Amino acid sequence: MILCCGEALIDMLPRDTTGGEAAFAPYAGGAVFNTAIALGRLESQVQFFSGLSSDLFGQQLVNVLHESRVDTAPCHISDRPTTLAFVRLVDGHATYAFYDENTAGRMLTADVLPQVTADALFFGGISLVVEPCGDAYRTLMQRNADQKLIMIDPNIRPGFITDEAAYRARLTDMLGMSDIVKISDEDLAWLQGKTDPAALLTDGGPQVVLLTRGADGVTIYTRYGAFDVAAQRAEVVDTVGAGDTFNAGFLAGLDRAGLLSKDGVRQASADDLRAAATLGAQAAAITVSRAGANPPWSHEL
Repeated sequence: MILCCGEALIDMLPRDTTGGEAAFAPYAGGAVFNTAIALGRLESQVQFFSGLSSDLFGQQLVNVLHESRVDTAPCHISDRPTTLAFVRLVDGHATYAFYDENTAGRMLTADVLPQVTADALFFGGISLVVEPCGDAYRTLMQRNADQKLIMIDPNIRPGFITDEAAYRARLTDMLGMSDIVKISDEDLAWLQGKTDPAALLTDGGPQVVLLTRGADGVTIYTRYGAFDVAAQRAEVVDTVGAGDTFNAGFLAGLDRAGLLSKDGVRQASADDLRAAATLGAQAAAITVSRAGANPPWSHEL
């Protein structure tokens, strides 16, 4: 079982009306939400934890999670509004304008954290940027990092950061407690001011670093060396949800191989990790071939 911990929101995606007017259509989304959806569709047992609203958008999020076989029992429901993210696409790449003040997700606090029964926890996205929810997720990781497999994808959105010092401190703590770090080359440059993924590897922390480079594939860094996994060829419609789907595929690959534990990742061979990353790349290639974050089901791979 994998517990995905982080934001769920409504992506307002650009569309044209039948009359030719520009408009926005509401789609369920959020980086961690997308990873949970993709895991459910890849037939992994998955739970989702976030602060969700009881409003119409919150119900939309719950419905989509259930349709993709995601257990929402750990979620905290409140009457605060749902976070909205208006998306603008430039050459197929997404930029965002977030409306997040006093929302159900943002106002999540440590006093409503669930008891974890899953084997692994996944964290990331904009939920780590703001308070109080960012501190709540750090606390949840702290409570479980000694016993559970932890994966993190910071998915850094510089335009969303208002307190850079606090965010950097929180992210540094969480990276140090993680076993697997997925990070893009842009994220790494923002975080370190350089591009040395191997520097994230530590004896008591990350054992695997996945550096993604879009169409150039992913490089996997471990204590015994680094190796590349190629991206899968695809006709790109947009890149919304691509990295989130890759995360799910990688975790699903570990799950299928019986490696979904701290010891499992420490003992995983290069072939094990390559197979998991290849599954992630295959799933992500399907996601980018269609509009919005719409991860594939197992039968589509």
